[in-house]
Amino acid sequence: MEFKNKLILVVDDEPHMVRFVRMNLELEGFRVTEAYSGLEAIEKVRKELPDLVVLDVMLPDLDGFEVLRYIRKSSNVPVIMLTIRGEEEDKIRGLELGADDYITKPFSPRELVSRIKAVLRRVSAATPVDEIVVVDEDLSIDFRNREVIVRGKRIKLRPTEYRLLYHLVNNAGWVMTHEMLLSKVWGHEYRDDTHLLRLYITYLRQKIEPDPSKPKYILTERGVGYRFVDFRRKKGSAESAEQK
Repeated sequence: MEFKNKLILVVDDEPHMVRFVRMNLELEGFRVTEAYSGLEAIEKVRKELPDLVVLDVMLPDLDGFEVLRYIRKSSNVPVIMLTIRGEEEDKIRGLELGADDYITKPFSPRELVSRIKAVLRRVSAATPVDEIVVVDEDLSIDFRNREVIVRGKRIKLRPTEYRLLYHLVNNAGWVMTHEMLLSKVWGHEYRDDTHLLRLYITYLRQKIEPDPSKPKYILTERGVGYRFVDFRRKKGSAESAEQK
C-alpha cells in the first residue's frame, strides 16, 4: 500500500468517532494513535511525531484552533480539521492558522481516506530545491528552508504557501490556470475550489508583495489563473545589454 504504516493521530472527544476513524484507516494500512483532548493531542504530536493529524474543532479543554496554533509553533505536520458546522468562517480560520484541509461532519470513510492520502501526497511531492532563487533586489526565495527574504528580512512560509509559491516560481512567465494550480498544490479533487486558491494567493501576496493591492510578483490573469513575473527573462535582457 502507498501509505502503509504512516502514523495518523486522531483527535476527537467522542470515542465512537475515534473508533470509526481508526477502523477505516487501519483497513487502508495506516497506523493510528488517539487523543481525546487538546492537551493530550499536543503532547502526542511532540512525543509520537505522527505523519498527519485529524483534528476535531470541538474539544473539551482547548478547541481545535488553539491546538493547531500550539502545533504550528513547533511542527509542520499536516493537519486536517473536522467541523460539524461547515461554516465558511471556521474553514478560513483553520486555513489561516496553518491547517492543510478540512472535512465537515458527517463524512464518509472514503472521503476521509481520500483527503488524508491527498494531503500526504502533496507533502511528499513538495521536494525542496537546493538553490536560493533571486527574483530581484527586494525578493529572494530559499526553497530548501521554505523561507522568503523580503528586503533582507526572512519570512517563514507555511507548507501550503510554500507549495503554491514553488509551482508559481518554477513556471515564471507562464499563466497557470486555477485548475492547474489547485491540482498541483491540493490534488485533483480540489480543481474546482477557486475560493481556496484565491485565499492562499492573498496570503502569499501579503508576505512577499511591497503593496498586496498592486502586486508586482504574483499577477492575476482574470478568469484564467495566475502568473509569476518572468524575472529570468528580465535578467537575461539586462545581462545582454551590459555585454553590448
